[in-house]
Amino acid sequence: MSLELTDWDKDLPPEPEEEYQALVRTLQWTDGFGLLFVRCSPSKGEELINKVQGEIRDKNIQVLRLQEPVDNLYERIEKLENRDNIDILFITGLESSFYAYEESKRLVDWLSKDVYSYSWKSVPPVLMNLNQQRERFKDNFNICFVFLLPLFGIKYFIQRAPDFFDWRSGSFEFPTDLESLEQESSRVIQEGSYKKYLSWTPEARTKEIIKIQELIAQEYQTPSRKSELFFELGLLSHADEDYIAALVSYDKVLAIKPDYHQAWYNRGIALGNLGRYEEALTKFSEAIASWDKALAIKPDYQDAWYSRGIALGNLGRYEEAIASYDKAVAIKPDYHQAWYNRGIALDDLGRNEEAIASYDKAVAIKPDKHEAW
Repeated sequence: MSLELTDWDKDLPPEPEEEYQALVRTLQWTDGFGLLFVRCSPSKGEELINKVQGEIRDKNIQVLRLQEPVDNLYERIEKLENRDNIDILFITGLESSFYAYEESKRLVDWLSKDVYSYSWKSVPPVLMNLNQQRERFKDNFNICFVFLLPLFGIKYFIQRAPDFFDWRSGSFEFPTDLESLEQESSRVIQEGSYKKYLSWTPEARTKEIIKIQELIAQEYQTPSRKSELFFELGLLSHADEDYIAALVSYDKVLAIKPDYHQAWYNRGIALGNLGRYEEALTKFSEAIASWDKALAIKPDYQDAWYSRGIALGNLGRYEEAIASYDKAVAIKPDYHQAWYNRGIALDDLGRNEEAIASYDKAVAIKPDKHEAW
């Protein structure tokens, strides 16, 4: 019987020390022009630079740290002092040019599927420039270039600068270690909130979305952490008023954690905000189904009862809406918004005395609730 060989280890992450030694050997052997791509976090990148500089002493190693977005990398390198004497040039921060480009897609109203994909619909100026000038890089720079990028940046090169990327002499991966991954994931989850994201600029939200996508894609990420990170993505997309992207994120949360009641609730909110008016009835019905899921898990979730009441009111199902508001104020008696909307539903049914009583409750709790007055 013949022995059948299999690629049993093809999905295993690379051993950091083996990967580092492979990188060092490539740098030592490369004489003249070369392109290397290293996937790593910014902090890991700085660590690698320091380590290589200490180990390879017979070559002139320099670092180009890009602090701001650039459109023409060739010109930046051409202006470097003593560039003719540089053997190895580490380049960090190029992903900042991609962040700016990601934000520009929103400003011209791209669809969510285009915003979050690596399509050829358009190309960041810096990558277009690299595609066009790769011959000049090889002819004019006797340098081994080492691009240090997160996974997001590597994907950009693969999909949007293939002419340049295909010239690479090698690619190396240094995934975030388990401890650092847990710390960063915990920070994002603990510090994030919808109210906080609303106060951010669109560009800041875009950066955080990309950062979270990186954390989700890491090899060591646990399903539980993924569900929490997807929830943060949903909140960020919600703050951007990108309800389709929010809905996709909440669905991914629920695929991992079907009992995540906040995700069911937020999914209902996203559905309620989606669609043109003529499509709204269907969306409200879907939203009610999501809130019902949330309430089946957490019956005392007053916000879900409240939102359910609003959706039922929009569908003209006023009696059911009032019943939902009753549930909300039974759990939280000082829920002035629920008392106010309960009054509207009663008013729509022509039950004016009861409506006035609900409005009185609202203004007793919040005297400056001018709509209730």
